[in-house]
Amino acid sequence: MAEIEQWAGPTPARRRQAAALALWQWRAPVLAFDMDEEWGVDPSALETLFRLAAAPPGEASDRAYAQAVAELCTAPLFTSEVDPDTVRLVQLEVIAALPAFGEPPDGPGPDGAERFLDAVSGLAAYLDGLVEDSFHDHPSQDAHRRYLDGAADRPRGAGYLASRSHAVASACHSGLRALPEAAGLLDSPAGRELLALCEDFGREAATTLHWLRTTGY
Repeated sequence: MAEIEQWAGPTPARRRQAAALALWQWRAPVLAFDMDEEWGVDPSALETLFRLAAAPPGEASDRAYAQAVAELCTAPLFTSEVDPDTVRLVQLEVIAALPAFGEPPDGPGPDGAERFLDAVSGLAAYLDGLVEDSFHDHPSQDAHRRYLDGAADRPRGAGYLASRSHAVASACHSGLRALPEAAGLLDSPAGRELLALCEDFGREAATTLHWLRTTGY
């Protein structure tokens, strides 16, 4: 819940921007690996959704996102059972959360952005747990320990990726204050800088996923 609150914003437009940034953290882990052909998911369709999520909030982008989600949901993935490895599991978790991002609030409960944040909030901690449980030493474990030793504001007990995600969320929360609520994240240097922070995290998560796959996860 603390991580969700870290991303959340006071207005629907801010929450949408924050959720788009949280989504962007997982863009590289989703797109860096081939999709299972049996899923029938076109990576270019996912890229379209990532970019629409970062578009200026409004009816036009909402309609475009809803149409792209409707097309995505016709893929066999959504009606089949799968037995994924760790890479596939992360891909599935993010893909399954994409429809929630564009959903309007259904009554007084959380809106789609908040439901999306809830769906992906535990992925970094999940990967940290796999690294911790592995019989193999992560190739960057020394650098990760140094980072954790110097990260004074990291959540209690958080591993490297969860701490990095938290730090990115903090930076994005501060950076969004300088961005108009009606702005798209790709349309300004400030927005693109925030997306770049999320991309940096995503590349690290993808690197860890690749390592986990090579060690048998």
